Amino acid sequence: MTAHPLPRAGDVASDLCCRWMAPAMNMAAAASAVQMLAPDRAAAGWAAADWAGPPRVATRTPGLDARSVGAAREFSLAMMRRWGVADRVDDIGIVVSELLTNALRHGVPDSAAPRRWPLRLGLVQPGRYVLCAVADPGRRLPVLKEPDYLAESGRGLHVIGALSDTWGATTPTGAGKVVWAMFAVRFSQPAAARWSAGYQAAGP
Repeated sequence: MTAHPLPRAGDVASDLCCRWMAPAMNMAAAASAVQMLAPDRAAAGWAAADWAGPPRVATRTPGLDARSVGAAREFSLAMMRRWGVADRVDDIGIVVSELLTNALRHGVPDSAAPRRWPLRLGLVQPGRYVLCAVADPGRRLPVLKEPDYLAESGRGLHVIGALSDTWGATTPTGAGKVVWAMFAVRFSQPAAARWSAGYQAAGP
């Protein structure tokens, strides 16, 4: 697993570690009225409480087997603890599990298996928010359907919608799509204490 510090919000889209997440971050920013990628904070009307420092980013490349779902959930929970997220941690873990499960079931055709990066998981913490994003090579957008309460599956998007503040998916391209979910969270420490220690990259 890797965690990357980003020096400025305006650099997010160009940073190689999360270029694939930039469209999802823009969508989430617009949907939640948080201008995460605006180059000028003052012009965007950002409040200091909404952007206490540069966003933190953690990424992981899950495997294509069912065990990767549990590993991704534990990775997400560990990052939330590391970032000092005080609430909604379990919700974030569940949503990451659902995002990845959906990607494995519907976004990874057999032809995608040889690819180097068939799936990607990204976590971003800008200010008071956490964004969870999963990229897959599929070109079909997720569709929210009436759930069959007798079926053992098919309720993932309903769970994502119920637990997150907002969610969505980027327009599919030749590289696939990104499905994301956003959470407003509280922290166990004041913003100044969280950022004063600087940023450390997580080890493998």
